[in-house]
Amino acid sequence: MKGVLISINFIFCCFLLFLDSSTSLPLCVDSSAPFILNSTLEFCPYNGSTCCNSTEDAQIQKQFQLMNISDTTCASALKSILCARCDPYSAELFTVQSTPRSVPLLCNSTIASNSSQSKAVAVEDFCSQVWESCQSVSIKNSPFSPSLQGQAGRTPSKSNPSKLTDQWQSKTDFCTAFGGSSTSESVCFEGEPVALKNTDSEAPINPPHGLCLEKIGNGSYLNMVAHPDGTNRAFFSNQKGQVWLATIPADGSGGQLQLDESSPFVDLTDMVYSDAKLGMMGMAFHPKFAENGRFFASFTCDKDKWSGCNGICSCNSNVNCDPSKIGTGSSGVQPCQYQAVVAEYTANGTASQPSSAVSAKPTEVRRIFTMGLPSNTENGGQILFGPDDGYLYFMMGDGSGTGDPYNFAQNKKSLLGKIMRLDIDNIPSAAEISKQGLWGSYSIPKDNPFSQDNGSQAEIWALGLKTPWRCSFDSERPSYFFCGDAGQGLGYYGVPKVSNPDLYEEVDLITKGGNYGWRVYEGPYPFTPNESPGGNTSKDSINPIMPILGYNHSEVNKNEGSACIIGGYMYRSNTDPCMYGRYLYADLYSVAVWEATEDPVNSGNFSKSRIPFSCSHDSPIKCDPEPGTSLPAIGYIYSFGEDNNKDVYILTSKGVYRVVRPSRCSYTCSQEKATTEAPSPSTSPSHACRNFSIYQFLQISFFLLLLICFV
Repeated sequence: MKGVLISINFIFCCFLLFLDSSTSLPLCVDSSAPFILNSTLEFCPYNGSTCCNSTEDAQIQKQFQLMNISDTTCASALKSILCARCDPYSAELFTVQSTPRSVPLLCNSTIASNSSQSKAVAVEDFCSQVWESCQSVSIKNSPFSPSLQGQAGRTPSKSNPSKLTDQWQSKTDFCTAFGGSSTSESVCFEGEPVALKNTDSEAPINPPHGLCLEKIGNGSYLNMVAHPDGTNRAFFSNQKGQVWLATIPADGSGGQLQLDESSPFVDLTDMVYSDAKLGMMGMAFHPKFAENGRFFASFTCDKDKWSGCNGICSCNSNVNCDPSKIGTGSSGVQPCQYQAVVAEYTANGTASQPSSAVSAKPTEVRRIFTMGLPSNTENGGQILFGPDDGYLYFMMGDGSGTGDPYNFAQNKKSLLGKIMRLDIDNIPSAAEISKQGLWGSYSIPKDNPFSQDNGSQAEIWALGLKTPWRCSFDSERPSYFFCGDAGQGLGYYGVPKVSNPDLYEEVDLITKGGNYGWRVYEGPYPFTPNESPGGNTSKDSINPIMPILGYNHSEVNKNEGSACIIGGYMYRSNTDPCMYGRYLYADLYSVAVWEATEDPVNSGNFSKSRIPFSCSHDSPIKCDPEPGTSLPAIGYIYSFGEDNNKDVYILTSKGVYRVVRPSRCSYTCSQEKATTEAPSPSTSPSHACRNFSIYQFLQISFFLLLLICFV
C-alpha cells in the first residue's frame, strides 16, 4: 500500500507540472505591450521601453507625495516600488501564479545563478531592505496593507498613517506575503528596472544542422487543426471549402495520412467563393468540441451568387470611404461584392457524441461575422481560439489592395488590418447586436483594449497589420502570440505576383492593443503610399511595435523578386530535440525555412538562422528532388500545422510533410541519442516532465508502480 501511495504522489506531482505555464514576455499590467517614450519620464527612472506615459508618471508621483514619508531611505524604496508599474516586465512583477498584487514581487534572496535577470552574483535581499528601512516609518495610504493583496496596481484608499509593524508581525510574515525569487522563468523586483542577462559573452546558440521531413500525404491544404479530443486525428481543409478528418500515423511507423478525399467531414463549397486569393482561409474547433460539437469556418463569399452573403460594406462613411469612388476591380468586381464570413456549424446529431463524429452537416447554425471587402485582394482570414481565455481571434488583412490607400489598418473605426477578439459563448439578442452595431452574433470581451472607446471598434485586439498569414500561440507560453504578416507586393495561395521586390516580410509578437505600424511602416522601414484618399497617419502619433523577425524579398529569391512569409509555430515536440524551443517559419517559395531563437529567454528578442531541410530516405511517400539543388521539391508552402503531440507539419502545394527525427536525414543532433522524449537542455526540469505525452507518462508511472509494489 505504501508503494501505491508513493506512486500516486509521483503521478500527482508530475501532473501539476503538466499544468504549469511558463513566464511571459515583456508586458504591462494591462497585458498591453511596452512602448518607446519620445521623452524621459519626470518622476520614474524609466527611459526607452516603458509601460507609463507622462500622465501615468504624474499620477504615480502624486500617489507618492500623498504618502508623506519622512525617512529618505524608506521614501527611496517606496518610490522605486510604485514606479515598478512602469517597468516593461510589470505584468509579471505584479502577477504571481495568476494572482494580481498591489506591489511587485520583491526579491527576497540572492538571485539564483540560473536566473534570467542580469545580476547572477550576490545581491542584497530587497524585501528585507524594505522591511528594515520602513518598518517603523509612518506611511499614509500604505500599499502594504494586507487587505490589498490580490489587487494589482490599485491605489490604496485614503487611510491613516501606519507602520509595517502595525500590519505585519515580523519580517518573515512581510516577505512571505510580498517577497519572491528570480529563476530562469520568472523575475522579481530588486529596487531598479528589470534587466535580463546579456548572453552575448556566453556560448553561442548554434542552429540545428537541418530540418528532416517525411511526406505522409499528397493532398494540398491550407489549414490543419488537431482534433480537440487529444487523439492522433486532425482536420484538414482546402481553399474551396472542404474539410476532412484524418488519422495521423505514428512517427516512424512508415504509415501515411489516413484521409478519404471522396468523403469530407463537411463540404462548404456551395457557400465559399474561391479563387487565387480568396476562399476558405480558416477553421477552428471549440475548446469543448468533444462535448458541444461546435466548429467554425472563415471564408469569403460572393453576394452575387449566394443570398447569405449579405454583410455591411467595410468601405463606408464611418471610415471616410465611398464605395462608388473605389471603382471595379479585376473582372469587373464591385466593391464589397466579396465578403468575409465567420460561420458556426455543428457535429451534433451525426454520432452518439461529437468526439466520435466523422461527418457534419453543412447547415449554418449561427452567423458569427459578415463584412464586405473593398476589393478582391488577400484578406488573411485565419481564426483560432485563445488557449487561456477561450475567445475567438480573427485575423483580418487591410483588404484594400496596394498600399492601403484608405489607411484602414491605422483607422480604429475600421476592422480591416486588425486582429479581432470575439466572445462566441455569450451571444446577445438581435436587438442588442443592432444597438451595439456588431457585425454578427458575438459579444465583446470586457478586457478588449478599446471596449470602452466610443471612437474605436471594440472588437480590435491589435492593429496596423497588412495581411496576417498564419498566427499561433506558443503551447508552453500562451502569452507568446506569433503572427506572420505578409508585406506589400505579395502573392500566395499558389499564384506568385511580381511587384515591389524589395519590401519586407515580418513576424510580429502580438500583444493587447499593439500597433504594428502598417501603413506608416512596412516592417522597420517607413512606408509612403502612392495615393492616400483616406488620409495619412503621422509617425509621431503612434508607438509602433517593430517586428521580432523578418526578411526582404530579395533575400529569398533574387530572380523572381517576390516572396510571402508563412508564419509557423514555436516547436514544442520532442521528436527533434535540437529544434525544441525554436520558432519555425518559412517563405512561400519553399526555398527558405528559418528557425528563430529567443535570447535572453523571456526578452522578446529573437535571432534567426536559415536552415537546410531534406526528406528522409525512408519517407512513407517518396519526395521528388528539386532540379539543380539539394532540396526536395515540396512545392509552394501554404501553411504550418501542429498535432496533439506538438509535432509540426508543413502544408504545401504538393502534400503534407512532418518534421521528424534529424538522424533520419543524417543530420546530427547530440540530444537525440540521449533520449527521444526529453527536450533540449535549455529547458527546465518542469518542462522535461510536462513534455511527455500523456500516454508515455502513464506508461512510466505504471512501470514505477510495479517496481515499488514488488520490491
